[in-house]
Amino acid sequence: MNASLVERLWHCFYRNQSICRAVLLAARNLCRGLSGSPPRSRLRGFARTMTFRDYDYWRRLRKQTLNFIGDRPRVQRQAAAVMIDGVLCLMAVWIAFSLRLGVWELFSRPIASFAACALLFWYPIAWRSGVYRSLIRYSGSRTVADLAVACGLLMIPLLVVCVLFRLPDVPRTLSVLHPIIFLLLLAASRIAIRFALLDLLKVVDVNARRMLVYGAGRAGQQLALSLRHEPKVDLVGFVDDDARLDGQRLDGVRVFGSFRLRQVLQDTAADEVLLAIPSASRARRREIIEELQGEDVYVRSLPSLTNVIDGSITVSDLREIQIEELLGREAVAANELLMSRTIVGKRVLVSGAGGSIGSELCRQMVRCRPARLVLLEQSEFALYSIERELDAMMRALGETVPLELELANVSERSAMRRVYNRHRPETVFHAAAYKHVPLVEANPISGLRNNIMGTLYSVEAAEEFGATNFTLISTDKAVRPTNIMGASKRVCELILQARAANPDVGTIFSMVRFGNVLGSSGSVVPLFKAQIAAGGPLTLTHREITRYFMTIPEAAQLVIQASAMAKGGEVFVLDMGEPVRIADLARAMVRLSGLNIRDADHPDGDIEIVETGLRPGEKLYEELLIGNNPEPTNHPRIMRARERLLQWPELDAMLKELDTTIRGTGDAVAAMQIIGRLVPEYAAGGQWATLLGDHHVKSVE
Repeated sequence: MNASLVERLWHCFYRNQSICRAVLLAARNLCRGLSGSPPRSRLRGFARTMTFRDYDYWRRLRKQTLNFIGDRPRVQRQAAAVMIDGVLCLMAVWIAFSLRLGVWELFSRPIASFAACALLFWYPIAWRSGVYRSLIRYSGSRTVADLAVACGLLMIPLLVVCVLFRLPDVPRTLSVLHPIIFLLLLAASRIAIRFALLDLLKVVDVNARRMLVYGAGRAGQQLALSLRHEPKVDLVGFVDDDARLDGQRLDGVRVFGSFRLRQVLQDTAADEVLLAIPSASRARRREIIEELQGEDVYVRSLPSLTNVIDGSITVSDLREIQIEELLGREAVAANELLMSRTIVGKRVLVSGAGGSIGSELCRQMVRCRPARLVLLEQSEFALYSIERELDAMMRALGETVPLELELANVSERSAMRRVYNRHRPETVFHAAAYKHVPLVEANPISGLRNNIMGTLYSVEAAEEFGATNFTLISTDKAVRPTNIMGASKRVCELILQARAANPDVGTIFSMVRFGNVLGSSGSVVPLFKAQIAAGGPLTLTHREITRYFMTIPEAAQLVIQASAMAKGGEVFVLDMGEPVRIADLARAMVRLSGLNIRDADHPDGDIEIVETGLRPGEKLYEELLIGNNPEPTNHPRIMRARERLLQWPELDAMLKELDTTIRGTGDAVAAMQIIGRLVPEYAAGGQWATLLGDHHVKSVE
């Protein structure tokens, strides 16, 4: 009989390792106490005859049990919780009386009167404090904390009844003793239900992913609790930077020190590493990610501290590691004085407001509370999208900033005069431009008209209608340009420099020059993401090509701060950090996606990287300075440069000639010959090196 009981226990808890160990230990002790031969052989024989059907049976049983409970209407589940709590409340009354009086009495008039008061007070308090709105099967420390608050509130009316009104034969200490016992029973019931539903009945899928959580802090614990509810997940351990935790256990799961991460990955055969360290510095996260890149594991991460504070971390909060986490730097705290100087309480206009930089400028400005924010954009959908995003953002922040939407083209002089006359902006950020190098190379007239003439007409309107500050968003491609886009942006800089040199101009003109921003519409990052999602190959123009990278929020913050430091005519250059080889970027993105590079050494890899050759106008590397005389500013990541400029009369004559060519004949070669005179350092490439015969234009070596 005893042996049969052991066999049934083994059958019930098969595949649950922690329970199995406890059961086998009990079986061993039981066998030692039995007379006759121990039934170990029968146990071993029974285990050998277990089939995969038993595993399927318990998996189906668990699923059916959870589905049955989950399919019950919420009212039924709440009613069940109410009844269970009522029984526990009565038990707490009986236990409290018995402990206080030292007599185990099941029923008496004092017990009945106190129980009635406890139930009468408990249910309104529990309902008001949200006890019955939580899901019992996901109970944790937050649930126990809510129960403690409710029981603490229950103590107040019980004290009033027992002390002031003096229930007959009811000790006053019961008003304190009963809520404490009741809390213990409630917490035990919640934990027992969760254990029964999610731990005792849990069967790990044979195809489950073996996961390792990096971070044994609060975020890691909440994530691990969420993972326990997933049948296709097998949590194999924690990793933490605190060496003192090495070898400890957290909720029954082993904790390993990060100093032996590689060995842990091999020993646990982990398929995936989940980073649960939202408070770690960017530098530390980068170190961890770079260390994991060399391993055959998929890496995901928790994005922020928000859900940790709320106590609501779930598997759905995990996201793939973003390449920005490898390329981005530790953010320098924004200078609030500089951020607000040209924004707070002022009428601000942003052209190109729907673009990558323009939209982020708008997001940053909403936090600075301008008097009015004018969004100027020629794309209807982009303008609609940024308006909706800013509206949602302001509702979340509790801010109210009047938004003015202007659907207009900066290359139309009459449209710019109308917009500036209507809104009279005090601060202007001119981000409207065509920036895609191959497209502008193939459509030079459109690119020159939008970039150069759009800037000229905006500058004229800003002067005419009294703008105080005008900041141009420039690019590193304007330095010794080899493409039309870069040359056009250099002409835009010349326009602002020439107007700033005029003592009769009241507007403060400045330019901010920087390189690529991660995630922008023209960046290589979204292209690589799309190619990886499609299964490859990743197209790379040249294996030695390098670029500067900066996150969009950092770039926008620095632009706003640079504009506040302007005195007139400065070219501000942002410190972009170290240049990045695009080939290394491509490899990193493939590995972060949990895939492998396919090349001659690894023919069975997942993604191939293909070299296609430099595009027309593309350089192997970018520069930020024309000269070598940058000056520091009050901000560690903003430099000031004063570079060659043309006097306005000379520049104005060539701009009028360019305008006539663009709007008249539309002769691209003639227009580019004028650009060659304006920007003598422009070195045309590809077909333009052949088409342009002007001696000012040099071909790329």
